[in-house]
Amino acid sequence: MTTREVEHEITIGAPAGAVYRLLAEVTNWPRIFPPTIHVDRVEADAAGTEERIRIWATANGDAKNWTSRRTLDPEGLKITFRQEVPAAPVAAMGGTWILEPLGEEETRVRLLHDYSAIGDDPHDLLWIERAVDKNSLSELAALKKNVELAHAAEELTFSFTDTVEINGSAKDAFDFINEADRWAERLPHVATVRLTEDTPGLQTLEMDTRAKDGSVHTTKSYRVVFPDHKIAYKQVTLPALMVLHTGEWTFVETDGVTAASSQHTVTLNTDNIEKILGPQATVADARAYVHTALSTNSTATLNHAKAHAEQKS
Repeated sequence: MTTREVEHEITIGAPAGAVYRLLAEVTNWPRIFPPTIHVDRVEADAAGTEERIRIWATANGDAKNWTSRRTLDPEGLKITFRQEVPAAPVAAMGGTWILEPLGEEETRVRLLHDYSAIGDDPHDLLWIERAVDKNSLSELAALKKNVELAHAAEELTFSFTDTVEINGSAKDAFDFINEADRWAERLPHVATVRLTEDTPGLQTLEMDTRAKDGSVHTTKSYRVVFPDHKIAYKQVTLPALMVLHTGEWTFVETDGVTAASSQHTVTLNTDNIEKILGPQATVADARAYVHTALSTNSTATLNHAKAHAEQKS
């Protein structure tokens, strides 16, 4: 079987330790790396140097998921990874992040991959090569941007959660959110919906939603479904005021009462604040505007899920 090796690198204007910490904390990857939809840490050893993670990400526009094992070496500034059960057409995939200090405020980041294709198919090898190249360049550029702008991002990135109490089962509330293909008939602000789930538990959701002024906006998200208790998503077609939007729908049932929550994490697009909100608008104004818009829609959706679940109970 043919094993190919490839290397990509970038220089980042930040200390190697800061870059390492960002790479080591995988749960934040959907906020950092464009292809990453969601990451769960499945298990880790007591020392924190060996871990097993599950990743959902896009490759050449297709949503895939796989489980990897990682070995973390904070002293050597290295992180090695190996996919346990790769997604077809990949037969084997692994690699290493190597961080090389170039002084106190600069780091060379090298990203190494080795891979093979099922059946050594030349077409699949080319597909994998393109996916690795595209994702590696995207990840390194995003890593550089996010590390170098870390301080600015603290002001521009924010999270919030809306919660509704439901006198009904978590499953019924979950089903309402999971069945997004029925939202056009169930939610007044949704005009049309296109939902596909080629891989069980991994959805592509496109929909047209109506704003208060009557305008219609098209959005696209990838959703990772954990039956009856959580749906994590990443929006990839974004409104003008956002460069990032990730979130989770969660459902926790206690004694027949369900706490249904919608969590959002957003990074603002400062380039469009004046165009959308006017020349006097500030970052605080943009935060309030985006928060209100998202909270209004998610709370309305949760209240419809509440009515649906309570009617069922």
